[in-house]
Amino acid sequence: MTPTDYDYLRKFLKERSGLDLSADKQYLVESRLLPLARKASLPGIPDLVLKIRNGDGRLATDVVEAMTTNETFFYRDKIPFDHLRETILPGLIQARAARKSLRIWSAAASTGQEPYSIAMCVKEMGAVLAGWRIEIVATDLSQEVLEKSKAGVYSQFEVQRGLPIQHLMKYFTQVGELWQLNADIRAMVQFRQLNLLQDFSHLGTFDVIFCRNVLIYFDQDTKAVIFERMAKAMETDGTLLLGAAESVVGITDAFRPVTERRGLYQLNPARSGRAMGGLMPQPLKVAAAR
Repeated sequence: MTPTDYDYLRKFLKERSGLDLSADKQYLVESRLLPLARKASLPGIPDLVLKIRNGDGRLATDVVEAMTTNETFFYRDKIPFDHLRETILPGLIQARAARKSLRIWSAAASTGQEPYSIAMCVKEMGAVLAGWRIEIVATDLSQEVLEKSKAGVYSQFEVQRGLPIQHLMKYFTQVGELWQLNADIRAMVQFRQLNLLQDFSHLGTFDVIFCRNVLIYFDQDTKAVIFERMAKAMETDGTLLLGAAESVVGITDAFRPVTERRGLYQLNPARSGRAMGGLMPQPLKVAAAR
């Protein structure tokens, strides 16, 4: 791959997916795109680049999907799901008692382990949420991983990563060497293809947004734009959960971190000008914006 080819791919991937590749990541691109070039019966990456330049839309989509990281597992990092069970859902049950409805968005849902973990958390609330309308919307850029997500079928290795054995026995059915989520859990999640770089106002507003371990691949300006859009897509007392290595600090003042709740953020009322409703069973301690 020539430097010109690499520069083109860096610009192409940033425009199409937000992926911000540094100058020293050529080895990564080669390792992921060489198999794709061979699959397309092309001699190498320069030929692949030429076909994209000439308007091969299918190959362009395949390149984006090949370069998108889809690392995920059930109850990843554990703490966000502890927040959901112990703090967020109990607070929302109080705050939404009159309307009895909740909307949760799993952005960059990959192969479905995150939204299905959310669904199992909701299911574990039992009779408390009987009669409630719960919408879990899961989005991802890749149509390929969305198809896997919808099927809800996972290998032994995948279900061993983070999934408690009790939940495996309770919510999955073994099919040969694979495990499939039961239909009632699969039905709780709506999967939709979405590019976070594009407008997502059509999704409506949410009480909870999970956007974890994806923005680390974007540059600061792109992150700021996405945070602004997410602020507009959130109820005034809603919550945003980010990955362990992610933060809004120094990027946007649309959100501010919740004290003693790592990875948990709420709208900044000083910035939004909107009064915040009560989310938690007890008032949140919110850290001062820096």
